[in-house]
Amino acid sequence: MRLIDIDHDAAVTFPAEPFRIRHGLADHPLLTLDALAGLAGRLDRDRVEYNSGKLQPNQPPDEVPGLDLAPTDVVRQIETCGAWMVLKNVETVPEYAALIRDALADARAAIGGADDDGMTDFQGFIFVSSANGVTPFHIDYEENFFVHLHGEKFMHVFDNRDRALVSEPDLETFPGKHRNLSYLADFEERATVYRFEPGEGMFLPYTWPHWVRTGSDWTISMAITWKSPRDIRMNRLYLANAMLRKLRLPQPAPGRYSAYDSAKVMALATLQAVVNPLRRSEGMRRRLRALLFGRRANYYYGGERKV
Repeated sequence: MRLIDIDHDAAVTFPAEPFRIRHGLADHPLLTLDALAGLAGRLDRDRVEYNSGKLQPNQPPDEVPGLDLAPTDVVRQIETCGAWMVLKNVETVPEYAALIRDALADARAAIGGADDDGMTDFQGFIFVSSANGVTPFHIDYEENFFVHLHGEKFMHVFDNRDRALVSEPDLETFPGKHRNLSYLADFEERATVYRFEPGEGMFLPYTWPHWVRTGSDWTISMAITWKSPRDIRMNRLYLANAMLRKLRLPQPAPGRYSAYDSAKVMALATLQAVVNPLRRSEGMRRRLRALLFGRRANYYYGGERKV
């Protein structure tokens, strides 16, 4: 089996809508608990986020309980510690970068795409969760091949075109913004629920809202992500709108004024060309987030807070 295997008929809506996939990563040696405990100790601290998994879909960001454990101990004790963890940007470690490249190559081949089909800025996020945990309602700013590796997991997915669920301001993003979004119980009437066992997964498109729960066993999953040129443009536009909104300058929804959108995108691209080289070190990333967006932008350093 390919690392990512896609039924051609299921992928006819790619990349506009979700669909199920299968994969050959469940037994990969880089994705065992032992390997991930070692990875948690190798990554920069701002690329390791964890907290209690005892949350609700509508969990307020300021009320997320933490854990009094070191990152490696969270992984090693995941069967009993009631935790949720994400290891971010694992592509910064060479062997994981190679694995992600190979998986995306298999996905492109299965879909029928070329090597230069717009899958740029690939990244990897690995989730390690205790039983009966919840990842609250949120959106992600990448295209995602989600692969499930251990245990049982359920993903509640919502259509990203429904502005009754996620408003235009909520779509806007900036570094350090907490992922959790406002969720109401009646949203669930609009959800499609996907159940995953090891070897199963799905394609989740850019900014499709979702929340996740685990079953009665601990779990490992991985998000293999990339951005299309359109995604990169939209991310810049959302960031520009968020920054201007923080200056009390409300912004029109993307697409209403194309020339204005283009001007904001060009300005952000210029700013990022200056700032991105400064973000290579963890210390500088932390200082920049605090300077531009306040100290609360570094919320994921609070992982050691006690429950």
